[in-house]
Amino acid sequence: MKITFLGTGTSQGIPVITCSCPVCQSADHRDKRLRVSVLIETSDKTLVIDSGPDFRYQMLRAGVKDLDAILYTHEHKDHVAGLDDIRPFNYLLKKNIDIYATERVQEGLRREFAYIFSEVKYHGLPQIEMHTIGHNSFFVGRTKIEPLDIMHYKLPILGFRIGDFTYITDAKTVPEHTIRKIKGTKILVINALQRQDHISHFTLNEALDFAAEINAEMTYFTHISHNLGLHADVEQELPDNIKLAYDGLTLFCE
Repeated sequence: MKITFLGTGTSQGIPVITCSCPVCQSADHRDKRLRVSVLIETSDKTLVIDSGPDFRYQMLRAGVKDLDAILYTHEHKDHVAGLDDIRPFNYLLKKNIDIYATERVQEGLRREFAYIFSEVKYHGLPQIEMHTIGHNSFFVGRTKIEPLDIMHYKLPILGFRIGDFTYITDAKTVPEHTIRKIKGTKILVINALQRQDHISHFTLNEALDFAAEINAEMTYFTHISHNLGLHADVEQELPDNIKLAYDGLTLFCE
């Protein structure tokens, strides 16, 4: 299984030309973070977790030629806004894109993209096949996906475990039954927004504590805002088995 980070940032961490902070002015490509998303290529399928506002550029930048499915963690705009940009894949590949989402997330998609779900269809609409997911595992092709219950402040969202790879973003608290599902994972990805307390996201210290509890072979932090600091500086503070993810980072996992 090949894993490529399409984006590792947040809406709070988009570099802008008028911002004078060190991260926004950094020449290090690892500090240039688009909204959080990850591409997973298995033996028979290509899927993405979340399609935020930067989805189109992320897929072009990564040279993605195929897409079978999108898995959604939750319905916030920075995770779903790029759904419309599956159109080129519909056109070029002549197939629908499978969407895996909870019923609540589907309601959010229907509000945001009412035209996709309208009874009146017209040429060029995004073509999707909706699949409802919940607490039970499911398959995308031959690959088993294990949903993980996560709390984003008071909003229940999902993380996903795929083999020895676990991907969690927007976590603030993780229930004990979810921790049991994660234990034994070899690669853990978890959000680390900033150093200061935040109502709905892990801080750096909270992410470090969670990583220590899971004790994966390698942990990567994502959903990083510019408030965390420069990539090179933060990495010097981290243990050897914990790294900051960055856009374009590629990993391999069973």
